Amino acid sequence: MDQTKTGRFIKEQRKQTGFTQRELAEALNISEKTISKWETGNGMPEVSLMLPLCKKLNITVNELLSGEKLDEKHYIEKAEENIVSLASDRTKPITKTVIAAVSCILSILLSMAIVLTASFVEMPSWARIVLISAAFVLIFCNIALVLVVAVNTEIFTCDKCGEKFVPSLSAYILGPHTFLRRYLKCPHCGKRSWCRSRIRKL
Repeated sequence: MDQTKTGRFIKEQRKQTGFTQRELAEALNISEKTISKWETGNGMPEVSLMLPLCKKLNITVNELLSGEKLDEKHYIEKAEENIVSLASDRTKPITKTVIAAVSCILSILLSMAIVLTASFVEMPSWARIVLISAAFVLIFCNIALVLVVAVNTEIFTCDKCGEKFVPSLSAYILGPHTFLRRYLKCPHCGKRSWCRSRIRKL
């Protein structure tokens, strides 16, 4: 994604819809400085603000991330590019976490719909088995996605020596944990402790 291009697009759409920076900021319950930051390409709207912003500017989130109005022909192509861009290594860790969480929730809902369909719609037994198996594979794949994203966006602080480290995927999966801590072996001091988790900053 090109932040400068997106910023120019936000500015153009704001003017077209008749908003001043102050009016748009008040409508979104944020500071005028934040709007200015977006428009100059020095920042991007937070995920929680994207839909409200798009609603005010009469655009879609896909158009916001693309930095331009899209016709039907290029809409899907740009959507795919934006998804790849959001999932790339340059994406902020918190954004990756949100994308993984939303993907997991949607997949669970879809899997539930598949299971309900297989349970109540009349169909051959083999088709029912295929549908239910597909639902479980979908859930498994998304759990794997969440774990991979988590281990690549979290950093842990050893409770013994205070050093920060990133555990291996197997250590992350097998380590007992609470909401904020995970029982891990520190690669610096070699001791196991309840290490505190933090989202990595880029």
